[in-house]
Amino acid sequence: MKNKYKVCSLFAGIGGIDLAFQQAGFEIVWANEIDKDACKTYRYNFRDTVLTECDIRKVNADDIPNFDILTAGFPCQSFSVCGNKKGFSDERGNLLFEIMRIADVKKPKIIFLENVANLTEHDNGKTFNRIHNELSERNYYIRYIIADVCNYGIPQHRMRTYIIAFKDYEMCIDFHFPKEQPLQKNIFDIINSSVKAEKKFYLKENSSQYLKMKSEINDKNQIYRFTDYGIQKSKVEVSFTLKANMGTWYNRVPIIKDDFGIRTITPKECLALQGFPQSFDFPDISLKNMYKQCGNTVVVPFINQLSKELNNIIKHI
Repeated sequence: MKNKYKVCSLFAGIGGIDLAFQQAGFEIVWANEIDKDACKTYRYNFRDTVLTECDIRKVNADDIPNFDILTAGFPCQSFSVCGNKKGFSDERGNLLFEIMRIADVKKPKIIFLENVANLTEHDNGKTFNRIHNELSERNYYIRYIIADVCNYGIPQHRMRTYIIAFKDYEMCIDFHFPKEQPLQKNIFDIINSSVKAEKKFYLKENSSQYLKMKSEINDKNQIYRFTDYGIQKSKVEVSFTLKANMGTWYNRVPIIKDDFGIRTITPKECLALQGFPQSFDFPDISLKNMYKQCGNTVVVPFINQLSKELNNIIKHI
């Protein structure tokens, strides 16, 4: 049996990318994350993986064990439509160059990057061109896709840019992004509205939020949320994009009407909408941080489709 190909995970968060690669047969040999609560969740679920909790700028690349693939869901606020869009003038945007610094030392055969859809349009395309040039100057061949996962069988609108860079030209040519497919499940195949949630998730019946939402909910098979412009209803069978601001403004957590009342969806239901298995769970952290982590992570099944394809075409590593 061949040895498992090895992955180094930067900006690991709670481990969504790592989980997807692990499910596809890769071994996560080292990970880095700065957020202490995200590290708690990561360690709770990846007990055999070495996780270094620190600012990536303090990481000595020589201390990282050898690996084949470097993955990074690097900070997106600098490029997001919903963020400040400062790009490389924001120090979080400049963290891309820390990825390149580590790549220069470790020379991975493949680099996988995930970021917001707006990455390709930011600063009239100059940001994406810079990323492309940073990779091509290191002799990587680049493939990328802007994909909404709801077009790949997953009931959540979540548009992201995925970049895969290969040292081997033939491997780049052989790689194919997943084909679009119809929804395999809808929201309420994932969220069971016949099971009562904990009391704390239900809106109080005398609250203004409850009264406003009650007057708007006309379909138990859809999901709702409060926005700056009023109450928004999701499209048929598909959830809104789950955002990190759910942890900052609790009223931004999506809301459903179940058999027992009107309530916010739970952090575990958020994870399920991101494609995490039931076995993945949170340690003892605040509810606020649970929601933030759910919005900051990735859709596991889509990245799993990508990583399976990588595992199929890897050659000469």
